[in-house]
Amino acid sequence: MSSDTYELVFLHQLSAPCHLAILADSIGLKTRTVKHVNELALDKKSNSFYMIAQQGAALDSKGIPLVVSRLVNHVPVALYQVDRDSVDQELALLLGVRGLLYADQRMDLMLTGLRKMVADELWFDRPLISKMFRQLVQKLATNHDIPADTVAILQMLTNRERTIIQLVSSGARNKEIAHRLCISEHTVKAHISSIFRKTQSRNRVELLRWAQTYQSHFELVS
Repeated sequence: MSSDTYELVFLHQLSAPCHLAILADSIGLKTRTVKHVNELALDKKSNSFYMIAQQGAALDSKGIPLVVSRLVNHVPVALYQVDRDSVDQELALLLGVRGLLYADQRMDLMLTGLRKMVADELWFDRPLISKMFRQLVQKLATNHDIPADTVAILQMLTNRERTIIQLVSSGARNKEIAHRLCISEHTVKAHISSIFRKTQSRNRVELLRWAQTYQSHFELVS
């Protein structure tokens, strides 16, 4: 879809003017600015591209506006007026956000980003795109060699559970694990019970066998 087809809808909840929308309009992009979330229509057939300002929006713990999760499955979404140090860029990309325009960027760079995004390109920092592409290639190669049910098990394990599996594999007992992770032995036992259930292991010996086979894939399947 070309930039001539899209209407850029800016969700701008601040009292100050939306300078990016004004600039976009001045170079011929079709724009509309709204102040309230309920003015956004969730219509897959619409030709709207939603630009959501991080500043002034209700955010989740990763710095992403809460409204984004409602929109990304229906319409193209990007974020602007983003504080570079307050947002999880990787999560935004995984959620389906098309790009990030930072508050400290030059306006000409923001306009370039707008043009790229409405031309169906992603607009993220190059190192992040490279990292995500490498991870995708690794996962494709790894998943090809691992049975689907094992991939599902690896995906179910939490980061804490993976750490405990590694400690158990090194021979650590519950008391040592509790000391290393600064948690109670009771909590360790609860984690290990969950690990046994997820890996279908009846005891530590079976868990060790399972870990020896699949532990190298922990970082590649998540």
